[in-house]
Amino acid sequence: MSLGQHLIELRKRLFISAIAIVVGGIGGWFVSDFVWDGLRLPISTIAKAHNAIINYSGLTSAFDLRLQIAVTVGIVVSSPVWLYQVFAFLVPGLTKKEKRYTFGFFFSAIPLFLAGCAAGWFVLPHIVVILTSFVPKEDASFIEAKDYLSFVLKLVLAVGVAFVLPVFLVLLNFIGVISARAIIKSWRVAILLIFVFCAIATPSADVGSMFLLAVPMILLYLVAAAIAWWHDRVVAKRADALTAELGGPATV
Repeated sequence: MSLGQHLIELRKRLFISAIAIVVGGIGGWFVSDFVWDGLRLPISTIAKAHNAIINYSGLTSAFDLRLQIAVTVGIVVSSPVWLYQVFAFLVPGLTKKEKRYTFGFFFSAIPLFLAGCAAGWFVLPHIVVILTSFVPKEDASFIEAKDYLSFVLKLVLAVGVAFVLPVFLVLLNFIGVISARAIIKSWRVAILLIFVFCAIATPSADVGSMFLLAVPMILLYLVAAAIAWWHDRVVAKRADALTAELGGPATV
């Protein structure tokens, strides 16, 4: 394909992705009230024991909040469509082997991302309780709706992305960029980085939430290392078999 054809193809993929996001956003507008009720549930729970309330500071704050929720829902709901468009644009330039690895990454990354978002949602009430516990009992907590929504989305999406990172390690190993030995050798650094990330994502006083996030991330890292080790063993055996068939010395 020429450069002009590539640009036309890119425009087509972007247009389909935009349409999918808009359609998802329209649906998200109608369910935004239900989504917001779920997101602010930790505040409603805290309000039973402490004077806490979500505040809308501006005239258009409620409308802006609902619009942001609708767009976010649209992006999440339409993710299979626009992710497929990204892969469909890249696949024609890949080899058959690279296509197999790429689609394997695609179908494993989405469940892990959703699992990470679920983990972030699971620890969210604990984090909100810890952060609001510093407010004196005689005072009230007026929480800005926009700030609270941004906090929730950043936490949930950050954990979701973190759960996908081991898949990148496996993909890099399968295409020969990094070996299993290097992944296993770096386990101390990886665990340290995982705990640093979890400490940043959760309040320092909430050690339980930090471990709730760190343990599954460490397990995913170990699973990625095991898959990479298995893959390297398979590649080594194939190389030895090919060398023996050609009559050359065996490799280690």
